[in-house]
Order: sequence, then C-alpha cells, then structure tokens
Amino acid sequence: MNKLKIPENHSGVSKTLRLPENMVEDIENLANLKNLSFNKTVTTLLEFSLENLDEEDKKALNNLKS
Repeated sequence: MNKLKIPENHSGVSKTLRLPENMVEDIENLANLKNLSFNKTVTTLLEFSLENLDEEDKKALNNLKS
C-alpha cells in the first residue's frame, strides 16, 4: 500500500469546495497533527488520490489532457 508523503509548499489557483463536516474535521485534525495548513493537507490528499487512480480512470484522464 502507498504511504502519504506531505510535500513542500506550492502555488496554485483558488477554488471553493463544499465538503462534509466530518471530512473537514478529519482533515483539520490531520493538518494540526502535521503542523500544516488545511489547504496544504487537502492538496496533498488530492495529489495522492490522482496519482493512485485505477488504470481505466488514469487512461481516461490522460486522454482528456491530450
């Protein structure tokens, strides 16, 4: 199983997300444990998810990019 690695800072685009309260609480707790911002923690979780998509979804996503 892959392990979550929290990377260094980055720049980006601002987006608004509507998340379930329990998910926000879990992410806030994780961010506090790692002494990171909420945004940095969400970004890392999303990057991990995108890197670990199943092969069919990865191919579909790559086709949209080209």
